Amino acid sequence: MRTRPTTRVAQYVAVLAYLIFLGFPLVWLISASLKSPREFANLNPTFLPQSPTFSNFTDALEEQGLVRSMLNSLQISVATTVLVLIVSLPVAYGLARLRSRLRPITNGWILVSQVFPVILIVIPLFVILRQLHLTNTLPGVVIVYMVWSMPFALWMLQGYVAAVPRELEEAASVDGASRLRTIVSIVMPLLRPGLIATAMFTFISAWNEFFFALVLLQDPELKTLPLVLARFVGAEGQVQFGPLAAASVLATVPSLVFFAFLQRRLTSGLLSGAVKG
Repeated sequence: MRTRPTTRVAQYVAVLAYLIFLGFPLVWLISASLKSPREFANLNPTFLPQSPTFSNFTDALEEQGLVRSMLNSLQISVATTVLVLIVSLPVAYGLARLRSRLRPITNGWILVSQVFPVILIVIPLFVILRQLHLTNTLPGVVIVYMVWSMPFALWMLQGYVAAVPRELEEAASVDGASRLRTIVSIVMPLLRPGLIATAMFTFISAWNEFFFALVLLQDPELKTLPLVLARFVGAEGQVQFGPLAAASVLATVPSLVFFAFLQRRLTSGLLSGAVKG
């Protein structure tokens, strides 16, 4: 069935409108980062900076220790992503493939855990980590982020594992492959899109998380990026708009690079799964 020209134009217009909707905040943020304090005080502000300046980026990098906080967030996000994938993959495979009476209970607990308010668990969590001497440490934050991201990662990967045909595993078993060899050689290549999607979600969640880091980290040298961005808002509510916008632009760069890097792997994984399936 051929698509009508009017329908195709409407589709392009819808896609263009969606791209503008997604890209406008980033474009506005970049524009604001190039404005001087005088332009922010102007009663008739303009969208584009009249006299672009990079002094906001210099202030953001020099005054608040932005580079150190970015490195801290990068370490935490990468470690959390790797640990979540290592732990959640075998658990998700077991939930999807092994039949047990505990499976419905486990799935129910995964869903229930997602509706817990953070404020209800942060105090007992802080007490437990303090007894383990993990407060004010990056490994303690990684453990908390990993546990917090695990339920969604399990739910997501379980669906991907269930979509892999059992016949492929049975054929590998007939050929003499062990369960581990089957998972590594047959299942994992087909799960690449799911693993990449889970990695994206986990990384972005850890990169943007604020509340747990605020409670667990007190040392200024260990502060994560969201905590440092909050410093641009003064105690009396005075906001340094220019440096804040510049720091926010710099904060989005690692996540965009990470997403662009994994997007290629996601596309290749989809094509690989289509060929092997």
